[in-house]
Amino acid sequence: MHVWATVYPYRLHLKISTLLDIMYTYWVSPYFNAVGKKCRIRRGLKLYGNAKCIFIEDDVQIGARCVLEAYTEFQPASQTFTPHVVIGDGCKIGTDSHISSINSVILGKHVRCGRKIFITDNAHGASQRDLLDMPPNMRPLYSKGPVIIEDNVWIGEYAAILPNVTIGQGSIVAAHAVVTKDVPPYSVVGGNPAKVIKCLND
Repeated sequence: MHVWATVYPYRLHLKISTLLDIMYTYWVSPYFNAVGKKCRIRRGLKLYGNAKCIFIEDDVQIGARCVLEAYTEFQPASQTFTPHVVIGDGCKIGTDSHISSINSVILGKHVRCGRKIFITDNAHGASQRDLLDMPPNMRPLYSKGPVIIEDNVWIGEYAAILPNVTIGQGSIVAAHAVVTKDVPPYSVVGGNPAKVIKCLND
């Protein structure tokens, strides 16, 4: 093992990995509607739907193996949508995160997301009794409303942000939180469902 560490030191690995990510960013950027300056999209990204509905602003970092979805149609239910996804200046999206839209998902400036977070404005069905006898992947897609995450929000690992939610500026979402309702600005929320733990503007 020591020999391999000498032949292929970790610093060299990091440099090569960075170079590959830069090349990957250039390769994948044309699929989006816009990608700003100084962005870095790490390898393994999965795009579903129409990536032309996704706007990435300046200095954004998207971690490895993230999933971005912007569905303009859903064939099993013959539905059409006009999704709109914006990832604002300076946002950092953690590894293995998942963003899904049929309506609107807006991340403001300098939003920091931990690994494996989930942000969605939609679900399969609206929990109506007659839909529950259908296979979940055949149920119509349904959106209660858009997701808006304002500037300087910090979202911890494994958190889930569900439809029709606004997270106010400067707030902190604890790891593993499930956010189902609006979060006031400058608040700390946690739990399932997420509740306000502390107000930071007092």
